Amino acid sequence: MPEPRRSTIDAGEVERFSALAAEWWNPNGKFRPLHKFNPVRLSYIRDQIATRFGRDPRAARPFEGLRILDIGCGGGLLCEPMARLGAEVVGADASETNIEVAKLHAAEGNVSVDYRATTAEDLADAGEKFDVILNMEVVEHVADIDLFVGKCGEMVRPGGIMFVATINRTLKALGLAIIGAEYVLRWLPRGTHQFGKLVRPEELEKALGGAGLSIIDRTGVTYNPLADRWARSKDMDVNYMVLAEKGSV
Repeated sequence: MPEPRRSTIDAGEVERFSALAAEWWNPNGKFRPLHKFNPVRLSYIRDQIATRFGRDPRAARPFEGLRILDIGCGGGLLCEPMARLGAEVVGADASETNIEVAKLHAAEGNVSVDYRATTAEDLADAGEKFDVILNMEVVEHVADIDLFVGKCGEMVRPGGIMFVATINRTLKALGLAIIGAEYVLRWLPRGTHQFGKLVRPEELEKALGGAGLSIIDRTGVTYNPLADRWARSKDMDVNYMVLAEKGSV
């Protein structure tokens, strides 16, 4: 008997986010924290892509000619801005419900995004290649992080880059990102994050290294309750983002 194919998909996580799919584009709904978080990650992505590929971020469509994958794209909160900046964007998510919501919103806004209900392993096995992969708030929800990051790494072209955003597995993150955000403030539905699945930077770096990528930048992201906004920070104890590059052949 052949061995069953390994999968990155955690069915419970897919079901949880599918049930919330109608909320993706409501800035005051269940994804309100993500809408608040979006500006800081978008500015980081825009500035780093512009720097790495020699583009002018002030241009109307600075990412023209770049192919970008947003893996675990949800309702498309990052896909649409990237497409508006001129990139050829593929948005992939294991939840068909999320993809249908994303397609509808893109059509309403006349934004061109290639949305697919699929997995990282299926895309990689089909030979898909990208200049940039956005891997944002996904690694803490997959069933096999090494397989997932490895398959994503296969799809990065030589000289290409991958962004990863996630939550550190620390007691501080347990208190703020899970107990505080889900149980006290109720910013997120209870059960959105499981402490044991949070990812420490050294674990992520190891997975990226195994996928042929090297971290070239890292930043923490912290919330200022007085200003009600997120900002980049040296503090990586809770939310953090890294940028990894695949060496040129």
